[in-house]
Amino acid sequence: MTKADLVEKMAKDADIAKVAAGKALDSLIDAVTRTLKKGDKLALVGFGTFSVGKRKARTGRNPQTGAAIKIPARRVPRFSAGKTLKDALR
Repeated sequence: MTKADLVEKMAKDADIAKVAAGKALDSLIDAVTRTLKKGDKLALVGFGTFSVGKRKARTGRNPQTGAAIKIPARRVPRFSAGKTLKDALR
């Protein structure tokens, strides 16, 4: 499913215009992004929790040359599915 497909489904299910559904989805994405940028968690009960994880710096290998490269530490987004979502997939 693409973003356009999701916007269309949201508009149909909520009986609103696609423009309004698009703005609502953009607002959700923006809220998740801003929350994670601050390093906070965002929990949607039943759906899941978005959080920020940390990866340590490490040494990797360039697959073409085999040369060692340094991979810097970084923050990465994480998602943990909630019970309702997990149960729906069984």
